[in-house]
Parts: sequence; structure tokens; C-alpha cells
Amino acid sequence: MKKLIITTALLASIVLTFNSCSQSKLEELYTDPSKTSTATVENFFAGVMQSANLYTMHWYWRYFVVENSTMGHYTQVFGWVNANDQYLPSSAAMEDRWTNYYGMMRNFRELEDLYANLPEDDKADKKIFMLAARIFFYDQTEQIVTMWGDIPWSEAGKLKVNGGDLAVSLAKYDNASDIYTAMLDDLKTIADELATIEIVPAIASSFTQKDYLNDGDVMAWRRYANSLRLRMLARISDVNASRTQTEIGAILGNPSQYPIVEDNSQNILIDCKGPDLWACQNQHGDGIREGLETWGTQNYAPAAMLNMMKNNGDPRLRVYFEPSMGEYQGVDPTANATAQETFIANNLVARYDSATFSRNNTLPGTIVTAAEVAFIKAEAFQKGWVSGNAKTAYETGIRQSIEYYYYLNGMRNFFNFSKDPEPALTEDEITAYLASSVANWDGNADKINLIATQKWIHFGILQMVQNWAELRRFDKPSLNFMEDVSSTLKFPPVRFVYPSGEKQLNADNYSTVASKDNYTTKIWWDVN
Repeated sequence: MKKLIITTALLASIVLTFNSCSQSKLEELYTDPSKTSTATVENFFAGVMQSANLYTMHWYWRYFVVENSTMGHYTQVFGWVNANDQYLPSSAAMEDRWTNYYGMMRNFRELEDLYANLPEDDKADKKIFMLAARIFFYDQTEQIVTMWGDIPWSEAGKLKVNGGDLAVSLAKYDNASDIYTAMLDDLKTIADELATIEIVPAIASSFTQKDYLNDGDVMAWRRYANSLRLRMLARISDVNASRTQTEIGAILGNPSQYPIVEDNSQNILIDCKGPDLWACQNQHGDGIREGLETWGTQNYAPAAMLNMMKNNGDPRLRVYFEPSMGEYQGVDPTANATAQETFIANNLVARYDSATFSRNNTLPGTIVTAAEVAFIKAEAFQKGWVSGNAKTAYETGIRQSIEYYYYLNGMRNFFNFSKDPEPALTEDEITAYLASSVANWDGNADKINLIATQKWIHFGILQMVQNWAELRRFDKPSLNFMEDVSSTLKFPPVRFVYPSGEKQLNADNYSTVASKDNYTTKIWWDVN
């Protein structure tokens, strides 16, 4: 299977943040632009991706501090013990995610500036670096907009470009829908340019060396761009149905011009290139092992998802969770804390499978998968945006999701001796699951609930931002939460609030969005 900062937008322009940990080999392969005296388009292209590694790969800070207790709870992909203020995201979580994005943006703006000042012949030769960087930048931007809505964007990250003028570099907030419009417009342009681009051999070699996402494969970047467009177009379908229908129709109707990720061999993933790379520190102190296993409390199986899988013969169950005492049981979010703690203390709770996830030293960073694209196609066909067989697309998505999780488990270098080796996946299991009450297409009237439920299971803990977005957009599957009577936020929020540092240091611009800066004002595409 192929591969597949500090506080504000202004201050992120001043300091380039790289979270580093034993990454000498990574730096040897993909030069960190902050550590070289030669500022080049090639180095800054790699730097754009490196500066987002914390949230594309699997890290302690990403899981333990930022995602487990926020989006992990809001989507019920983790089990947890109910407590006071349990739905309020920590200031550290919001600050770090925000800061990391603007550190990445600072690199991107410098790349734009370097590219703009190249001689025209060099611009033509090196255009591939700029096109690929824009795709990745828009992917990261889409996630930040999904969490906050309006953000400083078109004018952000330009302190160096503005000659160090702080007053000029204070960034205005752009309307979230305008950001989406700009990104979708440009992604269409990029997709068309990539379809005809010619790369001279020397540049192709350099691009392959610096591109640790797609290894210089232009077709993979084309699939990435168009699959990202599908994701974003589906996201805005309830507020801009005409654009969604027109452009998804154009993409799916012309696969030679607009190829997408359609098979697990085409998944867009950041592979671990070796056990010593920063991307693969899963077994070390800052890796996913610590993020999920710290204090023995971070990898509890959630009852809703586990029960749905167990009761319907989902083949993913045995590579998704580890049973306890021979049983698959998850934490019930509607039980009181005493009952939950007793359940856990009695060693009854199942946990996320350590061979697949927390101790899988080569677990890739998941960006776009064939299953996600298949589910988008199923929705498009079912809602009549474009002609096609919704059932076939839906069932293809389930198959691809099952295959993907078995692929992740199969690359493991750690074995759970209590249950390994895993029984091989069989066609009969998949067929039986497709006929089950939770997955059967013909036997369920609410087809959109079927699609939403399968996306929820598929995204799981690997793509929690996308999971939270789709759960808010669909309001499906229906999940039950304990009301937090102790807090001003009694149920999960529908957006994050801006970090305190941003509000203080970019106060004048923040004042334009302050009225909707709360946990209950929905992102503009969330109208259900």
C-alpha cells in the first residue's frame, strides 16, 4: 500500500517553530529552512510540511494535550470519566493548535516571497513546489477554519515580507466562507495546472528528494488536490448547493482531468521512512504511545462505537480494540463518574489496539483515504448532486475502510500476546457485516445516517478534526452525552474560541469577530 508561533498570527511571523526530537535523519533528507543559511524554494517547501508534522503525524502533545479531551470527547471516539467542565477545551489545547498553524503559515509566506522573487525562467521550472505547497497549506487551513471559523488569513504571516513593520503586519480576520471560496477557486486552478505541468529532470529529482509526502509523484498531488476539493465541497453543500453540485459533477465526470483517491494504494499518507525519523517516534517519550497510554487513562474504548462494532460483526473490531478479561466493553458516557470508575477499576474496559495504534512504530499520518472519498461519492449520488450508484460507493467505502485498518495492523512491530495473531480477514465477514442492521443499505431508510456512521468509524482517532466536522455537519450518528450541570458549557461545543493571546495581541482585529467568539455559535456551514 502506497503512502498513501507564538500566540498570534502576528507573532507566528516572528518565530519559526519546529517541534523537534531526534530528527537528524529527517533533517539530512529534508532540510529544515530555519537551520540553513541558504533560503531556497526547495527548502521552504519541505519546511511547510515539517512545521505541520505535529498534527499530521502521531504525537503525545497532539493526543494527550489537544485532541483526546476535546474532539476525542465531542465525537465519542474515546471513553472517559465524566468530570466538571469536561467539555471545555483547555487553553493549552487551543493555543498550541492555533500557534502551530501560524508557524506553518509563516513558512508558507516566506516560500511565496522567495518564489515571487525568482527570475521568470526559475519560476517556470520550480512551479511544482509552489503548487504542491498550496495544496498542503489549504488542507491545513481547512482544518483551522473547521475549528474556529473566521481567522486571520489573507494578511497573516507576513511580518518578514512587510519588512518587520508590526503595525502593517497585524492581520485582519477573513470571513470563513470567503476563505473557503478562495481556496476552492485556487484548488481548481492548481488541479488544471498540474494536469499539464512539465518538469525538467533536475527539478523532478529535487522535488522527489524534498517531497516526503508524495515522493515527487505528481499524479498523487493531483489526486490529493481533487480529493481535498471533494471534501470541502461536501462540507459546504448545505449552504452552497449549486457550487457543490456543479464542481463535484465536474470532478467525478472527468476522471482523466481530475483524478481522485479511489483505491487504498493511492491513499495520501505520510509514511514513516525509518525507525529513527521524527515522524516515527511512536515508541519514544513524545510519541503516540505516550499520548494514548499515559497514566493508563487515555486509550479507553468508547461504548457507543465499540458496541456498534461488536453487535454487528464489524471486522474492524479486532484490529481497532483490545478486549479486557476476554470481553469487548467500552466506557458509557451517560453513566455517572462513580459507576465509570468502578467499571474501569475492575479492569473491564477495552482499549485501543496497541499493535494497530499506540505501539505501531510505523503508523503513517493519515491525510486522505479512498474510504473517505468513496463515502463522499455515496453522499453525492444519494443526494442527486451527480448520477451514480450510491449503494456501490457506500459499500466500497466500507470495504476500503476495513482493508485500511487491517493494513495498519499488518505493519505492526508489536504483538499483543493475549490475542495475537489476529484471525485473517475473510470475504464472508465483510459480506455478513454489509448485511448487518447497522450497515445494510437496502434495509435502512436513512441512507445519510449510514454514510455518516461509517465516516465516524473510519475517521476514528486518526482524523479527529474531520470527524468532528462531519458529526456537526450531519448531526449523525446520534450520540448521547451526560449534561455537565457544573459548567457554563453543558454539552460539547460547536467551535473553539480564540486563544487568549490572540485576543490580547491582535485586539483591534479581534474586535470584529468578538461577538461570535463563543462555544455555541456554529461554523457557517453547520446549518443542521
